[in-house]
Amino acid sequence: MKKIIFLFLTTTCFINCDKKVAILSTIEVRNTLNMDREFETVEIDVSNFTADNYVISKENSEEKIIFQLVDTNSDGKDNVLLFQPKIKANSTNKYNLSISTKIQDSVTTYCYARFVPERTDDYAWENNRVAFRTYGPVAQKMVEDGVKGGTLSSGMDAWLKRVEYPIINKWYKETTEGKGTYHEDTGEGLDNFHVGVSRGVGGIAIKTDTTYQYSKNFTDYKTITNGPIRTSFVLNYEAWDANGKQIEESKHISLDYGQNLSRFEIHISETDTISAGLTLHKKDGITSEDKNWISYWEPFDDSELGQGLVANNAYFMSSEKYVTSKKDESNFYANLRVVNNKVIYYAGFGWKKSNQFKSQQEWESYLRDFAIKIKNPFLVTQN
Repeated sequence: MKKIIFLFLTTTCFINCDKKVAILSTIEVRNTLNMDREFETVEIDVSNFTADNYVISKENSEEKIIFQLVDTNSDGKDNVLLFQPKIKANSTNKYNLSISTKIQDSVTTYCYARFVPERTDDYAWENNRVAFRTYGPVAQKMVEDGVKGGTLSSGMDAWLKRVEYPIINKWYKETTEGKGTYHEDTGEGLDNFHVGVSRGVGGIAIKTDTTYQYSKNFTDYKTITNGPIRTSFVLNYEAWDANGKQIEESKHISLDYGQNLSRFEIHISETDTISAGLTLHKKDGITSEDKNWISYWEPFDDSELGQGLVANNAYFMSSEKYVTSKKDESNFYANLRVVNNKVIYYAGFGWKKSNQFKSQQEWESYLRDFAIKIKNPFLVTQN
């Protein structure tokens, strides 16, 4: 698979809001829940339109709405438009998608991901609230060859950011040039989250008898989109053994603006179930669970940290707190059902020092509401 390397701190997306020429489509978005909702992404099909520039606006309003165009099938043409409406409880909003004759206003690419060859071969992603990374084949080979500095893990690392603006490129650049290190917090956050062979925040495993098996590092990747609303990419893995079965695994991961949880769409063969885990680190935190989510809230250096995982009824089966004396292998697992070789779940974290969540209770309330929202997505009608 061809590797496309992104080397920009931010990129630019354009919003078109003036001189609407023709309404292409009317979109009705209904919120059926008794709660106000925002930072949830609506996807609009624009595959049948040939406009160069668009504008999306709330009906009877001149409000400028940020959107992002995405080529989801890699045919060279944008076929999906993303935007995030704000909708009051039990309410319906209408939006017009129009042709625009003018490109106006640039916005920051908060949702960003790229391959990082300058730091071995990480793959990293972020939005305005959280950041993550995982590890590639060079890092794996270094460990297998006894070379210092490698990493052998398919776990998901958390980068604890305290600022809304993008930090991935900045932190890597400062570290590789010797002008700083992302292991120290100078006001933007840091990487002090240990992964090792654990599942980190949402890595997967398959239980065989009383132990868990999992893949090694990703082998290749494909970046799908970056922008103000969403970053999305695919990671592939070499086939791996689980109790005599050869498991083929691919992860389609996305992260939307305003969210603390990445969406994981796992494509996997030769198994009816998987387990997605949250590392227990020093095993001194509190595990919590409900019908559709699990949480681990722990003391974390000079602060506190919550990890969480959420899935719909179609996938969520049960949970297990797996504690062992083996280094980094203690994880809190959500046991998930594979449906037609696919599993979908959401995993991420909240760092108290970022001021996003003040307590374990606030973190668990976020997970509880998140589970309700994905069970009851916006009802979208496009005409």
